[in-house]
Amino acid sequence: MAYFDAASAAPLHPVARQALLASLDEGWADPARLYREGRRARLLLDAAREAMAECVGCRPDELVFTPSGTRAVHSGVAGPLAGRRRVGSHLIVSAVEHSSVLHAAEAHEAGGGSVTQVGVDRAGAVDPAAYAAVLREDTALACLQSANHEVGTEQPVSRVAEACRAAGVPLLVDAAQSLGWGRVEGDWSLLTGSAHKWGGPAGVGLLAVRKGVRFAPQGPGDERESGRAPGFENLPAIVAAAASLRAVRAEAAAEAARLRELTERIRSRVPELVPDVEVVGDPSRRLPGIVTFSCLYVDGETLLHELDRAGFSVSSGSSCTSSTLTPSHVLKAMGVLSEGNVRVSLPPGTAAEDVERFLEVLPGTVAAVREKLGAPAATETVRAAGPDLVVDALGRRCPIPVIELAKVIGDVPVGGTVRVLSDDEAARLDIPAWCEMRGQEYLGEEPAEKGTAYLVRRIS
Repeated sequence: MAYFDAASAAPLHPVARQALLASLDEGWADPARLYREGRRARLLLDAAREAMAECVGCRPDELVFTPSGTRAVHSGVAGPLAGRRRVGSHLIVSAVEHSSVLHAAEAHEAGGGSVTQVGVDRAGAVDPAAYAAVLREDTALACLQSANHEVGTEQPVSRVAEACRAAGVPLLVDAAQSLGWGRVEGDWSLLTGSAHKWGGPAGVGLLAVRKGVRFAPQGPGDERESGRAPGFENLPAIVAAAASLRAVRAEAAAEAARLRELTERIRSRVPELVPDVEVVGDPSRRLPGIVTFSCLYVDGETLLHELDRAGFSVSSGSSCTSSTLTPSHVLKAMGVLSEGNVRVSLPPGTAAEDVERFLEVLPGTVAAVREKLGAPAATETVRAAGPDLVVDALGRRCPIPVIELAKVIGDVPVGGTVRVLSDDEAARLDIPAWCEMRGQEYLGEEPAEKGTAYLVRRIS
């Protein structure tokens, strides 16, 4: 089985396993106590904090450990918002932040605060000038991920941090995806990470808060972790997290070069091997191991199941793999195809042979899924005859509305239109994307009696 979902959780690094087992024997006592076992535990905790701070690029007393990366984000958002409430209650986030950041923003807005979302380009990156333009006198906090978790695009953190610093606004960086590859450059104010993203054990997050940042911990007070992360520290897991971060950093340069070559192989060959595919994300400013592509006429959940049966563990941001049947907020913000979305995220040590086998299996797998759904063949010719058409796809989920559109586009003359009726939110992304890929003209949308009507004009 080839595991290609390291962006969700990386396999436990051998060094993490060794450190975890060793610290189970040595680090079980309360590090706040003064007796021998407590002092021994405290030494382990302090050493882990120093090692982690060195990797992050901050002082040890600026870094605390949290029960998860999500908890680090929630504390990292709530703390400065509360500490700077006299400045204002305006929060800035990018449209492609991890859901933990967006959920924190929703909670802030529900509590009476204001939130501005900064859009991204088609590659998934924010424009630093656009980000700087929304900074206001009442802005209490700004957030920007270091790199995107779904498509791998790296963000211009340094330039955004410079604009935030000039405006006197602290910048929180979610570095969960990138921290294993290196420090986050720029003059950031707060930073979060999660150990299971770099091969450490799950259940360990980190929160770094620079000196001088006004920070008011929320919730009941606690004397541990500077009052910013209540509860007894999971010392064995913390020690393992620090050990694994140091280990992956030592291997990062060589492994990054190797994984970039493998992901570039996927990026270039998938469109050659599979028709009607869009590779998304920035082609160069990206994390080493992530490549994402979307396939027309494919049910994402079915495709992932078939790849799993073929021996490949991949993930998806497709609307079809969500219990809510709504498009990924990242793909939606980028304005790219959401159907049949596949994210391949290679863990360190991935064999080139596994990537080659994936490229061999993928074309047949996609073709089989398309055939089951009745998708038109890529070589099918269009037919010129008949009046304008209406396609009723109400109540039918992705990718059926686009498949039905593709089947009938040849039944209208050049210049004729097809109206697709759909109540699936994914159609708002996928029909325009289909038009761009197939050389047809998307005319926009209009309200319908049920759902929405999407208008397409046949050009060729």
